[in-house]
Amino acid sequence: MNAGDGPMSERKRRSRATEARIRTEASIDEDRGVFMISVAAELADMHPQTLRMYEARGLITPKRSAKNTRLYSQADVERLRRIQRMTSDEGLNLAGVVTVLEMETRVERMRLEMARMKQRAAEMEERMTKELERLRAARGGELVPYGAYEPGGGEGERPVQVPIRRSEHH
Repeated sequence: MNAGDGPMSERKRRSRATEARIRTEASIDEDRGVFMISVAAELADMHPQTLRMYEARGLITPKRSAKNTRLYSQADVERLRRIQRMTSDEGLNLAGVVTVLEMETRVERMRLEMARMKQRAAEMEERMTKELERLRAARGGELVPYGAYEPGGGEGERPVQVPIRRSEHH
C-alpha cells in the first residue's frame, strides 16, 4: 500500500469530486456569451450561415470575444429558436419576424412605463390623502372635494351623498 492510499486520500478524492460537482452545477448567466457560432447553430438547429445572416439583419446581436469571435448566450439561442418557430411553424418571413420582435419590445416598454405611472399615481394619492388629513385636522372640520356635487362627480369617483334633514313643517 502506498502512503497516498488509504482512508484519508479517499476522503480527499470525494471532497474534490464534490467540489467539482458544485462548480459545474453553478448556473450560467443567460445573457453571457459562452457559445461559439457552431455550437449556437447546433443548439438552435440552424446552419452557422443563417446565424450570420440574422446578425446582418439585426435579428440577433452576439457578444464578441477579445479576438472578435462571436459568442452567443443562452438567451440568444432561445431567440434563434423562437425565430425558427416563427418562420417555419407560423410562416412569417424575416420582415414579419422583425416586426413582431419590434412590437414585443414596444409592448414591454409600455408595460414598464405603465407600471411606473401606476406607482407614481399611488404615491401622489398617498401624498394627497396625507395632505387632506392634515388640512382636516387644521380646519377642525370636513373638507368636500371640488366638484363633488356636480353630476358624475368626476371619472372613477363615487358621488358624495349629503344627508338632508327635512323639517317636520311643510
